[in-house]
Amino acid sequence: MRNNVKSILLASGGLDSTTLAYWLRQKKIEFTPLFIDYGQHCVATERKTLNVVVPKSEFRTIETINIGEVYKGSHSLLIREVDLWKHRARAEDLYLPYRNLLLLSAGAAFAQSRGASYLYAAFINSNHAKELDCSTKFFDELSKVLSEYGSVTIRMPFRKLSKRQVTNIGLKLGVPIASTFSCQAASTVPCGACPNCVDRLEALRAFG
Repeated sequence: MRNNVKSILLASGGLDSTTLAYWLRQKKIEFTPLFIDYGQHCVATERKTLNVVVPKSEFRTIETINIGEVYKGSHSLLIREVDLWKHRARAEDLYLPYRNLLLLSAGAAFAQSRGASYLYAAFINSNHAKELDCSTKFFDELSKVLSEYGSVTIRMPFRKLSKRQVTNIGLKLGVPIASTFSCQAASTVPCGACPNCVDRLEALRAFG
């Protein structure tokens, strides 16, 4: 990791975090992409996708940390992939306890241990985000705690934006949206039915 970089970006190869990477580059904010392996079944696809979609100027700086043991044994469909031809994937089956808390805490710890002052995350205002740790109140309070008891400030530029608005930003910035991967239920080919896929498809349809 470059010593002079003061920002870390949680990057997954998805539409939102990839758009944020291009947004940061446009703002001339230097950053290191951080990929977190938390045991998700699509980890190989996400990591491969990130290598393809991240701005070329940041490709060689991608960092990866593995915290997959935390969810070992979990029955969440984010961790345990099922055959979608035989099983119905309900939104509640995708719930993973404290996932966002874990990602932000790990990201902030990584940032502070390397002297970075800011942690960027591409969480958006999703109609399909029902979990407690997706609420505005949660993010605001967690950001306050992490800044007061550490040296890292969490920044979420897209927090109040919809998927459609983020997609519009991505199109204007030349983000390779078609190459991003955001599916929750399938590890290789997007299922088209999970909350992430629904948000993505609705946004893309809005732009033809």
